[in-house]
Amino acid sequence: MPIASFEQYCAMLERAKRGRFAYPAINVAGLEGLNAVLEGFAKARSDGILQVSSGGGAHASGPAVADMALGAQVLAEAAHRLAERHEVLIALHTDHCSPKILKPFIDPLIETSEARAARGERPLFNSHMFDGSELPLGENLAIAKRYLGRLAAIDVILEIETGVVGGEEDGRDTSGTPSEKLYTTPEDMVAAYETLQPIGRFLLAATFGNVHGVYKPGNVVLQPKILRDGQRAVQAKRGTGENPLDLVFHGGSGSTLEEIREALDYGVVKMNIDTDTQYAFTRPIVDHVLRSYDGVLKIDGEVGEKKAYDPRSYLKKATAGMAERVVQACADLRSTGTSLLAR
Repeated sequence: MPIASFEQYCAMLERAKRGRFAYPAINVAGLEGLNAVLEGFAKARSDGILQVSSGGGAHASGPAVADMALGAQVLAEAAHRLAERHEVLIALHTDHCSPKILKPFIDPLIETSEARAARGERPLFNSHMFDGSELPLGENLAIAKRYLGRLAAIDVILEIETGVVGGEEDGRDTSGTPSEKLYTTPEDMVAAYETLQPIGRFLLAATFGNVHGVYKPGNVVLQPKILRDGQRAVQAKRGTGENPLDLVFHGGSGSTLEEIREALDYGVVKMNIDTDTQYAFTRPIVDHVLRSYDGVLKIDGEVGEKKAYDPRSYLKKATAGMAERVVQACADLRSTGTSLLAR
């Protein structure tokens, strides 16, 4: 099946909200990761979201080029072709984009989609994230409003963030953020809804104590009821139905399954997963090297074993490991077996 259309993506989000489940949104930086994500979603019979960060895009373009937009475009174009071989719907998304990299990262990708739309084709990506959480809320929403107007015209969804996700990701370190900024207020959520909802569809990464990075369960103090209170505030002020906002959960490593599923009840329809799938990819490679040490290395003048150091031998294992972690993520988020294409 090709990459989801705008109508299919919206249907995915609506189905998730009604069913109180969320789609794993998995970061990739190369073809092995891309194939792992597609394989995992297909195995779980779950639609899902494949996303590329600025760092992932730069990596995909190669160290000699290091062009974040070019690498993201290459991965997206590959996904458009490879997704046709799998019977699930995949939405393509770009992850965190701070204000300083809008011009080199997101702008070229939007221009590509606008050119595709002018030719009667679908946009390259289904959604983009603008992370203006480092800015005052008014400035954050003003930039988001400008970008959403442009994206809505070509049937692309915008994701924004209010509040700050702690920790470090792709070189951005927010570990020193004051604790009060790690929690989005109901007023922030109302402001986001009132500013953006009249323009087009958007996703909101509201923060409730979540942190990027690696943490053991119990080390991250989440307050999912912040999401509930924000949804109720919008509902009360705007007269909407239950859970009017499409919410995103960032920084889920270290969260308990109970906390994750409570967040799903409050309208989380997308959960970003990167740290855990990175480990699931790398762990089989380490195992391969340790088990085949004298095969992957030419020790004491020996020749090693070609089958052991052929990159395909360990990358195949890495892809399988990451795919299984995607399957687990679908189970954790209750999306297993929910594909819109399920027969």
